Amino acid sequence: MDIKIDDLSGSEITKLINEHLHGMTLHSPPESIHALNLEQLQQQDITFWSAWEGNELVGCGALKEIDGQHGEIKSMRTSSFHLRKGVAKRLLHHIIGEATRRGYRKLSLETGSMDSFDPARRFYARFGFNYCNPFSDYKEDPNSVFMEKNL
Repeated sequence: MDIKIDDLSGSEITKLINEHLHGMTLHSPPESIHALNLEQLQQQDITFWSAWEGNELVGCGALKEIDGQHGEIKSMRTSSFHLRKGVAKRLLHHIIGEATRRGYRKLSLETGSMDSFDPARRFYARFGFNYCNPFSDYKEDPNSVFMEKNL
């Protein structure tokens, strides 16, 4: 698997981000959707990666810098055609490695509290993420769960 920084200009990544956003609308009320669109993912404080098997896009993930010691995982998504093949695991290892290289002391994330997000919560827990209070600009929300990992 080849994981590379992506400028979000390709049609494949546009399709995957749109799939990600659509999935959020199926399981979360609009006011509780914190997934970013293509334009928002192109902010200077966000590094976005795509994962490829040959010429096929298999997943993506991003790292947002909150400050010099704290990062946030954004837009982790595996293509629906490549679920349960280790894509998310490889992307998460990559993002944790980059956060460590940058000298971050903490990595945080927000995900849904509904049953449909249970696999995501269990996935992050397996990698040492623990539940925490809202961070950065987030507020308490019954539809959100916040997790963090000390690096």
